[in-house]
Order: sequence, then structure tokens, then C-alpha cells
Amino acid sequence: VQLQASGGGSVQTGGFLTLSCAAAGNIFRIDRAGWYRQAPGKERELVASITRSGSANYANSVKGRFTISRDGTYAKTTVYLQMNSLEPEDTAVYYCNAEGTEVLGPTWDRPLELWGQGTQVTVSS
Repeated sequence: VQLQASGGGSVQTGGFLTLSCAAAGNIFRIDRAGWYRQAPGKERELVASITRSGSANYANSVKGRFTISRDGTYAKTTVYLQMNSLEPEDTAVYYCNAEGTEVLGPTWDRPLELWGQGTQVTVSS
């Protein structure tokens, strides 16, 4: 199973983008998912996270501008990051992360943590 992220791009200050992250392959039941970002020369940081119950947390720098959500069935979930009022400081490579259970058979599953490939978000002033 792999996480596939999409939706990055280039926008001007004040613009918006929506990132998507979905699991492909075996059934992967997501318990917790998050979006991280890494700007050049900086450490990767958590932007937002959401639990299976829908409880969300945000970095202070994005509160009120970004919204994380999840959609789909328990066995197949897509996680979104709606980014509004983008600022140049939001420029970074964004990564999705998910923790959950991979179903390998009728009575066989295993815990798994996955990272998606990065997607570039560039905000110009």
C-alpha cells in the first residue's frame, strides 16, 4: 500500500490550494493522518492532523487558514488539506502521513505508518 499525494502548485499571496492524499493498494484503515511540510533549510514540521473520529489539530501558523478533513469509507479514506489565504511563508514541500492498519487477509493485518511523496507548494508575493 502506498500514499499518493496530489494538488500542489504555484499561487500568489492570498490564493488557495487543496492537497489530497489517498492510499492505493491493499486496504489501509487510517487511524490518524497528517500533513507535514519542509521548507528549504528548515526541519519538517507538522501542519495539521486528524484522527479517525475527525478531531483535528493545527500548527499555530496555519490556524484559521488551513482545514484538514477526511472522506470516504473506513477501508478507503482520502485526506484533504484546504489551504486558504496562502502566504510566501507557506512555500514548502508538503508530505502526507498516515498511521493505521493494513489488511492483508481475512484474519491478518498489521500496523503501518506511511509517508506520501512530497508535493511542492509555492506562494509568490
